[in-house]
Amino acid sequence: MLIISVKDEETIDRALKRYKRKYQSTGVLKEVRNRKNFVKPSVKRRNEVLNAEYKMKFLRDNSI
Repeated sequence: MLIISVKDEETIDRALKRYKRKYQSTGVLKEVRNRKNFVKPSVKRRNEVLNAEYKMKFLRDNSI
């Protein structure tokens, strides 16, 4: 559970923004989305390799 202490004379909007930033940095939502559906380890590895190939090709083509 994330705890955000609201400081004196701090608006609720600012505190909410700090909460959202802290929530995003912990990666909770990303983890929930990943656990929603099971992905086989072989499929996960294949996706990692394909993403790496794509990134290498993109960097190679746009490096000039």
